[in-house]
Amino acid sequence: MQVLLPGDPLPSTSTAPSTATTLHVGPGLQSVLPLAGQAPSNGKGKAREDVLAIKAGLLGFQDDGKAEKWWVEGAARRYIPHPPEPVIGIIIARHAEGYRVDIGSAQAASLDALAFEGATKRSKPNLKVGTIVYAHLLATPAFSEPEISCVDAATQKAAGFGELVGGFLVRGVELGRCRALLSPKNPILPKLGASFPFEVAVGMNGRVWVKAADGEEEKIVGLARELRGRL
Repeated sequence: MQVLLPGDPLPSTSTAPSTATTLHVGPGLQSVLPLAGQAPSNGKGKAREDVLAIKAGLLGFQDDGKAEKWWVEGAARRYIPHPPEPVIGIIIARHAEGYRVDIGSAQAASLDALAFEGATKRSKPNLKVGTIVYAHLLATPAFSEPEISCVDAATQKAAGFGELVGGFLVRGVELGRCRALLSPKNPILPKLGASFPFEVAVGMNGRVWVKAADGEEEKIVGLARELRGRL
């Protein structure tokens, strides 16, 4: 993998053609406007001068055929919110319109009471302080709290998001490991699932929630060690 420093341009993958039509810029990278009279470079084998690194770390890349996804994986301890990443949060306060949720970032996130599947003004979820929720980031306004939601924006369905009941919350998982666990090609979760059944939710904020049947405490402890990378 390639190391980028702040100010370095985004390199090209190779000279091979790609079927991807969208460029998704993830954490650690920022799109910048080209200089006057200068067209952005997107040719194969050339660096993209319109996308620059804003932190030091390893350059990550994924091409699913529809979009090229780029990010910089650093050693940051504090999570920096970046839509549309999934996060695991803990409700720390309630108010008339929704909840304030701890997602491990510098600011707590805002979760609207209507941002749940089937929620209406007359029928809203009644979550208590301390409840764990699985959500995704909607927006990160510059001068206000990050906004999260528990419904998929395209389908308005839960799609796995919502309240996480029971289970065990693993904290302090490396952010790079969380991203790896979310990759469809990562072998860790299928390998563990072959030994005993469990439910899992992975947040890009360094938190992983797991739930297994009663009597599987020892296996859950081993699973937590595996997820945190302490084998």
